[in-house]
Amino acid sequence: MVIPARLKEFCTNVFLKMGCSPIDANLAADVLISADLRGIDSHGSARLPGYVRLWEAGRINSKPVIRITHETPGTAVVDGDRGLGLVVSPFAMEIAIKKAKKVGTGWVAVRNSNHFGIAAYHSMLALQHDMIGISMTNASPLVAPTFSKERLLGTNPISVAIPAGTEPPYVADFATTTAANGKLEILQRQGGKAPIGWVQTKEGLPSQDPNEVQNGGALLPLGGIRETGGHKGYILGSLVDIFSAILSGANYGPWVPPFVSFLPVRNDLVGDGIGHFFGVMRIDAFRDAKEFKENMDKWIGRFRNAQTIDGQERVLIPGDVEREEEIKRLKNGINLDPKVEESLKVLAEKFGLDF
Repeated sequence: MVIPARLKEFCTNVFLKMGCSPIDANLAADVLISADLRGIDSHGSARLPGYVRLWEAGRINSKPVIRITHETPGTAVVDGDRGLGLVVSPFAMEIAIKKAKKVGTGWVAVRNSNHFGIAAYHSMLALQHDMIGISMTNASPLVAPTFSKERLLGTNPISVAIPAGTEPPYVADFATTTAANGKLEILQRQGGKAPIGWVQTKEGLPSQDPNEVQNGGALLPLGGIRETGGHKGYILGSLVDIFSAILSGANYGPWVPPFVSFLPVRNDLVGDGIGHFFGVMRIDAFRDAKEFKENMDKWIGRFRNAQTIDGQERVLIPGDVEREEEIKRLKNGINLDPKVEESLKVLAEKFGLDF
């Protein structure tokens, strides 16, 4: 088990070695460790070597000048200057929060950024202000639209964080694919098989090989194939792509730069970097905040007490599993996968750090 504070300190030191400012390094590490604590192991410290490789390849600017390029009272477009998405995204969310405080809602589209970690970290920033937060991002093209064998979309996650009263907040965070690519990476490290409906071969046939994407295959949209509703996941993923990139001026569809540094960036790009989209809503822009939270408590309580299928323990509210996992890991520590631990030791040796 690794003590969370020590793991965050190590990640911070790696980002400092990359040339990040102390503030940015601490923030980037905080986003990663929040994923480890919430049980989203695929997007935590396991991603650190990938950020280092992108920086070494010149695709991440460790000292970005993040700026607003266009704005109205309720909207803005932000240029991330090729910075870490882990840093650019909280910057954009703070703009959205400030706008929501002034005019009721705030919406910010981001271009020229990079992978932003777990979507929930950013949406949950609004909870600190008793507001509703929304975050989404497009990503490397690994997903085939329904009926296609071409990889044209990313896993394109969506997160929505909604405050309640006495109940914990509602926090949804999900990929618009049947499974995030990070889940396949975990199966690869463990030598496991992917469930049917997660991936397809390069010919478009069903597969359980977690290495299928590396072999030219594709992830499937949420729902899997057409008969099980995969077309709806395709629609969700495409909406995220449009909001995050076409609205901001980032790359979209097959033009999104790959997260892995060993794959080349296309020479026919249609925008700048990766795109994100953020929204913040002040509750009292719609109804009395106290009444809203009372009704959220009632909604949550009713769903928690739903009659369960025989053998099932309880009905979950989005955010329950991650919140409970965070409590456990803060108390007991984070159990790193041996291969992830080894990759972090390699980074420690590279930068002359203790691990």
